[in-house]
Amino acid sequence: MVSTGIPLDTATIVSTALEAILFGFSVLMFMGTMWASIHYKRDANRPIALAAILLLILSTAHLIVDIIRLEDGFVKYRDIFPGGPVAFFQDISQPTFVTKNLIYALQTMIGDGVVIYRCYVVWQSVWVIILPSMLWCGSSVAALIAPYYASQATGGNVYTNQTGQWVTALFTLTLSTNLISSGLLVYRIWTVERKVSRNRTTDGTMMPIVHVLIDAAILYSAALVTILICFICANNAQYIMLDMIMPIISIAFYMVLIRLTPWKTPSNFLPMAYSGEIERRSSQRYVMKPSQVHVSEWTQDDGIEEEVKTET
Repeated sequence: MVSTGIPLDTATIVSTALEAILFGFSVLMFMGTMWASIHYKRDANRPIALAAILLLILSTAHLIVDIIRLEDGFVKYRDIFPGGPVAFFQDISQPTFVTKNLIYALQTMIGDGVVIYRCYVVWQSVWVIILPSMLWCGSSVAALIAPYYASQATGGNVYTNQTGQWVTALFTLTLSTNLISSGLLVYRIWTVERKVSRNRTTDGTMMPIVHVLIDAAILYSAALVTILICFICANNAQYIMLDMIMPIISIAFYMVLIRLTPWKTPSNFLPMAYSGEIERRSSQRYVMKPSQVHVSEWTQDDGIEEEVKTET
């Protein structure tokens, strides 16, 4: 299949420039996330903090590889590579092309894995995340196999061999994983909010959590849909979006933490039991039985509040 749209040499320059701009935003958001986590929540969730650091490292590595690839195509191999820069950037067997796609595979696996983890934290049920986990495994396999076939390619572009089939599967499975996991997450929080609102005597609400999660899901999903459409149409604009999605994954991840962490102050704790039982806040009016004492302990885990109820 012959590629269409913007020339590859131009697409490479544009994609690297836009990726660098978004990378700058992601670094600022990472710094804001770390500051908010330390300032508002000293007992930060370690897996989430590790994921934030890994996303930054992978985004940085991807940008460095893109810069090296840009220098190779326009400077180092400009006069010695058959066909010039356009042919160089079209060659999917180049080590820089394979490396950047491996980095993207790891970034995608971490980003989608965090969404599934949040879904499990909210539902506290393995059964709920079985389908998203299966899709995640499928996308992970496709993300790792596609660079392998690219490294073994002897000619042609990304649209004309088995690499293209695996890339299409990767984008489709990743999009499905993100939509299903985010949908389950939003639905759970929305149903909890609806039940709690019937007995609430304060102004607290969990709808800001829903709005933030929806914004992040839309941002990531819109980028994936654009890449998938461009790839199916063999349009070289997919190279631009593919480079841009690296910092977009980080930005979508950081925006959830940076917008929710300051909101999670002691006065704003909202009741939500992971086991599925919805409890009233301790500040609400209870009809107490003489033989019972209710003690509520509030804990936090990655943007979701948990109430553990004990009875004596």
